[in-house]
Amino acid sequence: MTLTMTLVRHGRTHFNARRILQGRCDSPLTRDGRAGVRTTARHLAGTPFTAAWSSPSGRAVATAVELLRHHPDIPLRTDRDLLEYAFGIYEQRPERVLDEVVQWSDLVTDVLAGTHPGLPGGESGADFMSRTREVFARIADTHRDGHVLVVGHGLALGAYLATVDDVGLVPLPNASVTTVEVEPDGTSRITALALDVAGQGHIAARPMRTPTPVPSVA
Repeated sequence: MTLTMTLVRHGRTHFNARRILQGRCDSPLTRDGRAGVRTTARHLAGTPFTAAWSSPSGRAVATAVELLRHHPDIPLRTDRDLLEYAFGIYEQRPERVLDEVVQWSDLVTDVLAGTHPGLPGGESGADFMSRTREVFARIADTHRDGHVLVVGHGLALGAYLATVDDVGLVPLPNASVTTVEVEPDGTSRITALALDVAGQGHIAARPMRTPTPVPSVA
């Protein structure tokens, strides 16, 4: 049978709103961010989830808990491999500070290719892509079929989607919904991409210099 995974990016945070880098660091959801998550929760209220996973980051867990208010019988599990890319010494610093060192589009391209050595104190592109592939393979192997909710981050979820199809790194609005179907033979396909059901827009998105846009960090 086919496994369906609904991927939701966490709600907008204070760092998102202030254009501050957050990978492994965290910040709470804004009031508008919580309202957006509640809208997404209502949109997914009738979805027959059979399991739920989240990054252990506070912003992701807060989002997942709100989504599961409509699914009280579904326990939430976390996996550290769903965490966002680690930006090392640039965590909690304005995005422009990193931009002065490396173009965002160049960084993203190299991270997705697994060739970036990692920012100082951060993680390499190879390690990031490896754990991203492994965690989604593990989730698929654990459930096989049914409908699984996965709550995570802009770059981490986008990196997984880039392994499913040649879509580049798409901008995922906060609290947006993406759906992936996984067949028993491991074949995957994206059936819905970056649906902005909460109307959060791309306030936290960062355009690339190339025609393909990319999401903001975290």
